[in-house]
Amino acid sequence: MAQHPARRSAGASRSAGTSRSAGTSRSARAPQPGGQARPVASVARALALLEELRESDEGLGVNELARRIGVSPSTASRLLATLEGAGMVQRDGQGPFRLGLALVTLADRVLARMDLRSLARPVLVELMERTGETATLSVPGEREAITVDSVPSRSSVVSMARLGRPSVAHATAVGKVMLAFGGTGGRVFVPRERELRAFTARTITDRAKLAAEVLAVRQRGYGTVFGEREVDVNAIAAPVFDRDGALTAILGLQGPANRLDDPTRLLGELRAGVATLTRALGAGR
Repeated sequence: MAQHPARRSAGASRSAGTSRSAGTSRSARAPQPGGQARPVASVARALALLEELRESDEGLGVNELARRIGVSPSTASRLLATLEGAGMVQRDGQGPFRLGLALVTLADRVLARMDLRSLARPVLVELMERTGETATLSVPGEREAITVDSVPSRSSVVSMARLGRPSVAHATAVGKVMLAFGGTGGRVFVPRERELRAFTARTITDRAKLAAEVLAVRQRGYGTVFGEREVDVNAIAAPVFDRDGALTAILGLQGPANRLDDPTRLLGELRAGVATLTRALGAGR
C-alpha cells in the first residue's frame, strides 16, 4: 500500500520507549465549526492501529499494538475485532495482525474515481473521431447517473451534453443503463416517481413498459433512446464495470436523429471504448 502523503508531527512520531497517544492522532481530527478539532477517541485509536500496521511488514500482536498506541490490551483487542469484522485487518490463526483486503478495495474505488476522467478522456476523443458523434462519460450516483465529461462532435450540427446534469432515468440511454446495472445484487432500479414525465411523444411513461425495457437493456448490455428525451436526439450507452463487477462509469454516444437514425450502428465502436476504459481502470485483466 502506498505511503500516506502526510508526515507525522514531531509530537506524534515514535521514539524509543515512548508510545503514541491515539487521542492526539492527526488523522482522527476533523475540522469543526469555529475551527476547533474534536477527535472521537475510539475512531482515533482504530486509525492509530491501522497506521501502525501499515508500517509493519511482519504484522503486530495485540500487546505490541496496545503498547504503541497507549491503550490496554483489552481495548486494543476490541478495536481489532471490530476492524477484523469489517475486513480492515486480518490474521492467520493466532498470528499477528496485518492490514486487510477491504482496504485494497477502498483504495481501488478512490483511485478509480480520481483517475476516471483523465483515463476516459482519450477514449472519448477516439470515440468522437471514429463515430463523428458526441461522446460522453457519466458516473453512477445513488439513483441517477451524472455526466462528468464529454467530447462534442465536430459536425456543424452537434448534440451537446451538459456536464453535471443528472440523467433522466426513463428517457435517456445513460439513464436506462443506470437503471439496469446500478442496483445491487443483480437488481434493477425503478424510478420512484409515480408518474413518469413525457418529454416527447416517444418517452416511455408506462412503468411496466419501462421495466421490460430496462430488463432488455440488462440482457443485451447497452441502452438506446430514439427521441425520448429530446425529439431530435438519438443515443446509445454502455456500462463500464470495475474488478468487482460493480458499475463504475457509463460511456455514451449521441447525435441528431436525422444523422444518427440508428444508434446501434455505433455499438462496435462503443464496446471497443468500453473495453479500453475497462483495461485502463485495471479491470478485465
